[in-house]
Amino acid sequence: MTHARRFKLRWFALPVLVMLSVFIWASDRITLQGERTVYTVNCMNGSWEGNRCTGDLAAGPRFRYRALKIRGEVLFWILGLPEPSSKLAGCEIQDGRNWRCPISPDAPKSLTLVMANGEPQRNPAWPTRAFHAVTKVSWVLLDLGLKYSPSVN
Repeated sequence: MTHARRFKLRWFALPVLVMLSVFIWASDRITLQGERTVYTVNCMNGSWEGNRCTGDLAAGPRFRYRALKIRGEVLFWILGLPEPSSKLAGCEIQDGRNWRCPISPDAPKSLTLVMANGEPQRNPAWPTRAFHAVTKVSWVLLDLGLKYSPSVN
């Protein structure tokens, strides 16, 4: 392969690699230590009507969950706050993106008791926090102060 051809290949491969890296980061598909982060939003100067905010959306707290399969525990905490982590115990854990926990003393601090395919599940019978979630990219854009209406779950 000639030097000129290697140079051209490099200019093609580098942007592809950067775009792939950004996609992987944005999709939150690869996480460390069986962790999953849930990005929440708040409705400012308005109220929630289902998944629609009548006011302005603002970046809310980010909840990080870490599944400890051997111990049957899921640790969770709010990123950026100095509070200690909380724990869900007696959990059935397949991996960091798929687990199920019974109601425990820390359940009211959590968003969910079940994570399925990386998505926090809701159940009105659980004593968990109400929440509205968005994608990582939407949360970052809202955190930067951009005003727009992302899809809210």
